[in-house]
Amino acid sequence: MGALLEQYEETQHTQLRRGELVEGTVVLVDRDEILVDIGGKMEAVIATSELQNERGEMALRRRDHVSAVVIVPENAEGRAVISINRARAEIGWRDLQAKKDSEEVVTGEVVDHNKGGLIVSVDGVRGFVPLSQIVELRRGGSDEEVEEKLRSMRGQTMYLKVIEMNRRRNRLILSERAAAQERRAQQKDRLLSELQASEIRHGRVSSLTDFGAFVDLGGADGLIHLSELSWGQVQHPSQVLRVGQEVDVRVVGVDRENKKIALSLKQVEENPWTRIEQKYHVGDTVPAKITKLAQFGAFAELEPGVEGLVHISELSDERITHPKQVVREGENVQLRIIKIEPQRHRLGLSLRQAEDAGGYDYGGGFEAYSGASYVLDSGPSGSTTTDGEESEEEHAPQPEEPADTVHALPHEQSEPAASEPAANGTARVPER
Repeated sequence: MGALLEQYEETQHTQLRRGELVEGTVVLVDRDEILVDIGGKMEAVIATSELQNERGEMALRRRDHVSAVVIVPENAEGRAVISINRARAEIGWRDLQAKKDSEEVVTGEVVDHNKGGLIVSVDGVRGFVPLSQIVELRRGGSDEEVEEKLRSMRGQTMYLKVIEMNRRRNRLILSERAAAQERRAQQKDRLLSELQASEIRHGRVSSLTDFGAFVDLGGADGLIHLSELSWGQVQHPSQVLRVGQEVDVRVVGVDRENKKIALSLKQVEENPWTRIEQKYHVGDTVPAKITKLAQFGAFAELEPGVEGLVHISELSDERITHPKQVVREGENVQLRIIKIEPQRHRLGLSLRQAEDAGGYDYGGGFEAYSGASYVLDSGPSGSTTTDGEESEEEHAPQPEEPADTVHALPHEQSEPAASEPAANGTARVPER
């Protein structure tokens, strides 16, 4: 019986083949070798290249269960030489093929690099990530910058997708960009399902355009339209934000069907019009900056978000046909507040009254700018306008008149000389 067992063990030993996958338990670990009991009273030795890991530590401990591939069926000492790394690679190739077929994202550790990209270990298989597929690598950088960046990435864990593999040629090509796009799409779907209008979110400015700024909320970008960047006037987002800046924003709209997010930066801050009556009063003379000229007057900013209109009739005591005859954009001036409507975000301002503080009783005829429209109250002439419309009678461009033109006055007021222009642009005659 004993002879039969010995014969059976010898038969089992001789049946080991190169490339065969075996399993066993570690029975001895020392500086020179690691012995593994692979069954049938057979012991195999692990290849010396696998005795220590990359940190110089012993890779295995006694009683560890391992899977390995036979690389030498029998060495000079009569033992099989096995490799755990090759076993991991064999299993890894099978797993990677399945993950490639299912388009699954995998993780890999950067173990080395060359001038073409990064070498990574994924499930025990060494693969390659080309420069064009690395997210953090800036395009157009110098060779020295690329080399330094690749070197600094050693030891990092990357999220990757298999884009090409060939087991027979031992070829595995991976992409970090493809994995990032897929992970971002998943994060965006999750974020869209969570977001609620009016909530405050923290994000990072990802890009600037002429019409606004995009903010990364952690998986999806939302747009802050130009009009939602500040309570004041903004010509370009770069006046308020920079790429990479971290900001708090308010969610103003979520379009889950089209996967769009609308954000506001200004709504996180206090609306300056809520305290306008505490800060300004009718009759105050305040510093302001001319921001825009129109045929009917000039817009002036008192502070960011607070803007009013100086009607053309309030720019000068003399008759003018366009505000540019008195002021220019960007000019700093002193203006008198003649009307305040905080609920409608409107201010009436006067330049001529600031220069000449006495003798004028404001009677309407103009109003402050309110975003995209303005309103003119009924003036002495009886004409009225609504939001966004100009009175043809009061605000149509006036052609220049010859110096000798004579204006007739009503019969009962036919005095030889007229005084200063009134609010509606006609001449006011001194009382008798």
